[in-house]
Amino acid sequence: MLRVGLTGGIGAGKSTVANRLSEHGAVLIDSDKIAREVVEPGTPGLAELVEAFGEDILASDGSLDRAALAAKAFADEDSRKRLNSIVHPRVGARTAELMAAAAPDAIIVHDIPLLVEGGLAPMYHLVVMVDAPEEVRVRRLVEARGMAETDARARIKAQATTDQRRAVADVWFDNSGAPDIVLAEVDALWADRLTPFEANVRLRKPRAPMSPKIAPYDETWPAQAERALARIRVVVGDNAVRVDHIGSTSVPGLPAKDILDLQLTVSTLDKADELADALSDAGFPRAEGEWFDDAHGEEGTWPKRFHFGGDPRRPVNLHVRSQETPAWRLALLFPEWLRRNPGERDAYAAVKNAMAAKHASDGTVEQYTDEKQVWVDAAFARADAWADSTGWTP
Repeated sequence: MLRVGLTGGIGAGKSTVANRLSEHGAVLIDSDKIAREVVEPGTPGLAELVEAFGEDILASDGSLDRAALAAKAFADEDSRKRLNSIVHPRVGARTAELMAAAAPDAIIVHDIPLLVEGGLAPMYHLVVMVDAPEEVRVRRLVEARGMAETDARARIKAQATTDQRRAVADVWFDNSGAPDIVLAEVDALWADRLTPFEANVRLRKPRAPMSPKIAPYDETWPAQAERALARIRVVVGDNAVRVDHIGSTSVPGLPAKDILDLQLTVSTLDKADELADALSDAGFPRAEGEWFDDAHGEEGTWPKRFHFGGDPRRPVNLHVRSQETPAWRLALLFPEWLRRNPGERDAYAAVKNAMAAKHASDGTVEQYTDEKQVWVDAAFARADAWADSTGWTP
């Protein structure tokens, strides 16, 4: 199943997006709703809150008086931690139950206000952020919720910043205009990205071949790569020797195909095989067949494993290499050498552009890659010499 984290600042209009995705067929899991359910009258959660904070947090009908609880629970850090220790595990357990009950081909949308603050973004295949300018959000909170303006601004200030949200957001919706605008964007997200993404992961469907197309360097490539790397780190944990952004998109100023090349370095290829299913389920399906790098400076090939990104709007190549061959080191050396030597970077850019133009109608990148490799092989020798002279190590 595909897990989508939906979040946004207070007053941004997240429910508009959530409801539309639900209409399309998404399984909506609302964290705020669950947080209320686990402390309803008669639940163990409410009983534990009363034990921790006293009978006076109850309203006359026996339900939780949230204002009274807040006055006690947020009085100091210890009280806040006590509240969280009671509520959060119950919310997590109930969320896990709902996810487990979803169909194998479900697209789960987890509406979670504190996704950024909780560092939870890597747990999802995709993070959707709903935003609006602060003044719009303040007005909504004052007019729709009856909140005092000072309280509204304080609530906004206490949440994650725009920069923090942008760092984890794969999709960004500006919900400051007419509802029809954002609803149309949600419709496109569902049809063009979420539905095929789910199918790609479930069916282990490879990316369709295409001709090489070189794009100007995109300053957002490193941030996009970091979001993917964070997801990989969560999956592989201590099994990774290291996880890196490699290839042309990791070299500032270098034009490249708009495909992120990532590398997972493991101790052995047996370890890579053990991780294959988990990586595939996390959005990086393993490619069939035998994969290898041509051995540099020696005869033969260096075997590896290869996974592709299932997200149709963010192509990824994930190379899984072991420390049993030098390939992992070379994959780190080459872009670092280009970063340190702008003349070589520019020469490589010229080769890439020329080869891409030559093979623009091929329908695949095979001939482009083969012809470009002549320059790359010679560059590897120069990069090795540079590493020896500078003492560079990964």
